[in-house]
Amino acid sequence: MKTFLKVILIAALLIVAIKISPILFVGAFVGLIVAAVLGAIGISLLAGLAAVLLALAVALSPIWIPVLVVVGIVSLFRKADRTPTPVVTA
Repeated sequence: MKTFLKVILIAALLIVAIKISPILFVGAFVGLIVAAVLGAIGISLLAGLAAVLLALAVALSPIWIPVLVVVGIVSLFRKADRTPTPVVTA
């Protein structure tokens, strides 16, 4: 293709791009708004899940705190009886 035809083709594509740019801008703006709304919904759902998990942990604390204490004491005394495993280096 000759240089003159290349320049004319680029100029025509530039004019089409300039004519279409407002539509692309509106589409991008709408996409950003949708992303912001979905992000806010996602964050609120995560916050709700965290609140439910925290409430469940608080409600079950009379059960799991003594269990953790017993497991900790058992593992503390159990580690004193064992000899450390040798580390093999290549």
